[in-house]
Amino acid sequence: MKPIRIHKGRVAPLHRANVDTDQIIPKQFLKRIERTGFGEFLLFDWRRTSDGKHDPSFVLNHPRYAGASVLVAGKNFGCGSSREHAVWALEDFGFRVLIAPSFADIFANNCVKNGVLTVVLSEDEVGEIARRAAEIDDYEITVDLEQCKVHDDHGLTAAFQIDEFTRHCLLEGLDDIGLTLQHEAEIAAYEARHAAPISPI
Repeated sequence: MKPIRIHKGRVAPLHRANVDTDQIIPKQFLKRIERTGFGEFLLFDWRRTSDGKHDPSFVLNHPRYAGASVLVAGKNFGCGSSREHAVWALEDFGFRVLIAPSFADIFANNCVKNGVLTVVLSEDEVGEIARRAAEIDDYEITVDLEQCKVHDDHGLTAAFQIDEFTRHCLLEGLDDIGLTLQHEAEIAAYEARHAAPISPI
């Protein structure tokens, strides 16, 4: 998993509340067996018209947000079913940081396990970032996980809280496997002490 320490990126505003995982990645794409390639299906029903073409009125289809790596959303982002595919789609699309007033718990936990940082700010702070992203060309924001602060080049500064274990995992790029491998020497020693006897043929 790729570590995240200080991330600066273009911001895309999806200022809607209660965006659920069924919208983030619709059910028909859950049959795929890979963990990659989900980005093209992100928010599929919103990004495309009924005939399957990209809807130019939808925010993520606007050229000014091409290459955005920070998504600003409304409260309770990621609610609904617990599908990890939702995070895979966001990450594959290019988002490393999500900013919202609140996130669904299971979704936020899935983000951590996939190296995506969720930043909780007040509704006023989120609204201001979304407004600037909509009005300022090439608007970028810096998210500093080391200092737990967010700032831009236009005078905005905000602090956020994150539990220390989650922060450690993201700073070091540790998913569940990575955490386990930190104890590789102890695991090897245990296995050596408890090696199964070889049965005679």
